[in-house]
Amino acid sequence: VVGYDKTTLIKDVNLKVVSGQVLTLIGPNGAGKSTILKTITRQLKRIGGTIYLGQESMNNMRDSDVSKSLSMVMTERLQTELLTGRDVVASGRYPYTGRFGILAKEDWEKVIALVHAQDVQDQDFRKMSDGQRQRLMLARAICQDTDILLLDEPTSYLDMGFKLDILANIRMLARERNLAIIMSL
Repeated sequence: VVGYDKTTLIKDVNLKVVSGQVLTLIGPNGAGKSTILKTITRQLKRIGGTIYLGQESMNNMRDSDVSKSLSMVMTERLQTELLTGRDVVASGRYPYTGRFGILAKEDWEKVIALVHAQDVQDQDFRKMSDGQRQRLMLARAICQDTDILLLDEPTSYLDMGFKLDILANIRMLARERNLAIIMSL
């Protein structure tokens, strides 16, 4: 059961996503797609029911354990004061760092491998096009090395060519990396 402030928006939500597949929530604005995703990611408190990651209830999991199983790209814009494209992607590795948030050499290697566009890696994230930002946000989620990827409106604000490219990349990610992907459109 999902909603806001103990007010039910949708009840009897029952979703299952399998590794290597993409599950898409489709509906008009205000239908509750993002509310479902935000409840899964614990941004919203669930009103009822249980969410499982594999066989384990998320009720029994610490946030740090969830962040090693589940990554997300939400529609809200990041506050990226003075961050480069590389810095934004690198933030996906923080669940694996120690108390001081210092990335190891292996973490930086994963980041560099995912920031394909050399021309944007050192550019201010705020000054990039929406398409470039969206690609880097997807790279950030992939860099987190999770089995489950949640994408809230991953093609918003993009022109048709970028939309098709992002959707093709999402399908490829599910197959090649054997990810379970839930996205809203």
